[in-house]
Amino acid sequence: MNIGITCFPTYGGSGIVGSELGRELAARGHTVHFISYALPTRLCELGERIRFHEVEMFDYPLFEFPPYDLALASKIIEVAEAERLDIMHMHYAIPHATAAYLAREMYRPTRYLPFVTTLHGTDITLVGARRSFLPITRFSIAESDAVTAVSRFLADETCKTFGQCGVEVIPNFINSSMYWRRPNEGLRETLAPGGEMLIMHVSNFRPVKRIEDCIHALARIRRSVRARLVMCGDGPARDAAERLAREYDLSGDVLFIGQVPNIADYLSVADLLLVPSETESFGLAALEALACETPVIATRVGGLPDVVRDGENGYLVEVGEIDAIAERAVEILSDADLRRALGARGREWAVDQFNTERVIPQYIALYEKVLRRQER
Repeated sequence: MNIGITCFPTYGGSGIVGSELGRELAARGHTVHFISYALPTRLCELGERIRFHEVEMFDYPLFEFPPYDLALASKIIEVAEAERLDIMHMHYAIPHATAAYLAREMYRPTRYLPFVTTLHGTDITLVGARRSFLPITRFSIAESDAVTAVSRFLADETCKTFGQCGVEVIPNFINSSMYWRRPNEGLRETLAPGGEMLIMHVSNFRPVKRIEDCIHALARIRRSVRARLVMCGDGPARDAAERLAREYDLSGDVLFIGQVPNIADYLSVADLLLVPSETESFGLAALEALACETPVIATRVGGLPDVVRDGENGYLVEVGEIDAIAERAVEILSDADLRRALGARGREWAVDQFNTERVIPQYIALYEKVLRRQER
């Protein structure tokens, strides 16, 4: 198949999943065309089966905000015509599904170009649910040729908020040959030169991720355990988190290292991952950590309980319970046997439930079902 994929190229779950999905499809013999305003994150290598088509933005004084959705729709038509695309896969409802609908309807006199929409979370729970976006979000979902959600929680929220029920759940995934615990003493010594325990957090640093909770927790953890906190990612909450680290006099032990393309290398040297999010539709960072045998402490929200099994591969706490996070962290960091047991069960769970060999065929089957429907 010739498959077009549009996702946000920024550091976040939808961009990562879109990138990884494209690579997995290409490895199975399909040709994937990424259409976005920048090369998606983690997509470092292009080739005969992975191509990138840039959406050029028009900077005109009349437009206070460049109309990306319109430019995207036009680019989809251009690529569909030149590359004979079979199907589009849009990650995020707004504005991507909307742009795909425009492209499909404009291109319809030539050929019908179906599109699949995958819902990732805030496009439903935050952006799409706002009064100003709710009608167009509902319309774009309804007009999609197929809709998937990354967790049962998100599918249920879509039904509750938009009345769009029966959304197919296809979870996020990991490639177990890429995500596994590998020794890297050099990296470990760089991050923890004094032999400290390593706690990590990985996200796009939006307020909903509650990254300051990680620093509050570290201040409590260090009363019992020598530990450092490695913050992977970037975003609007970073400045406040850096100030908080200074207030605790922890600047030297909280490392903000920015966006990391080889995240598996970092997770492999971590002793613990913290996911203190206010809401999380799936929890991709948690899944990647488990695949690397790193235990996870996460909040009991959204789709996280589907990934983190309380007491089996990590622990779940309520949102904002800093003391509970610190208590569980000290328990894990102080007991090497417990840490290894949680890590081993985490990898077993991740590979059994979320490996690419289990998940990618579900997307391929969905594409084929949509295409068969158009042939009738």
